[in-house]
Amino acid sequence: NTAPPPSSFDEEADFYEESRMQKLQRRVFEEPLVPLGCALTCWALLEATRSIRRGDKHRTNRMFRRRIYAQGLTILAVVGGSAYWETDRKKRAEYDTLVEDKRKKEKHEAWLRELEAREEEE
Repeated sequence: NTAPPPSSFDEEADFYEESRMQKLQRRVFEEPLVPLGCALTCWALLEATRSIRRGDKHRTNRMFRRRIYAQGLTILAVVGGSAYWETDRKKRAEYDTLVEDKRKKEKHEAWLRELEAREEEE
């Protein structure tokens, strides 16, 4: 049989899927302290590098301590956010599963309809 496969096999992204940018925005909104902690860590490392080049040992040590505090803040934000958003993530996983099951069922039904139409043509 040289007939092409049914069009229900087309792999087009569904309209309800999140893009990477939308997911990033949602995650930053859910846990705003994580990117803040990352930014503070980078800032502390940058300032420590500058103070090393200048030879200011006291500022270098202060910046390395601030880096440790910023990393601690980031870890606490990750752990706290994970605990806080756990139920929402479970609900989202259940929703995604239901949507995927519905999509598979619709795809299967479309495939069957198309096969029936092909049988009628023959």
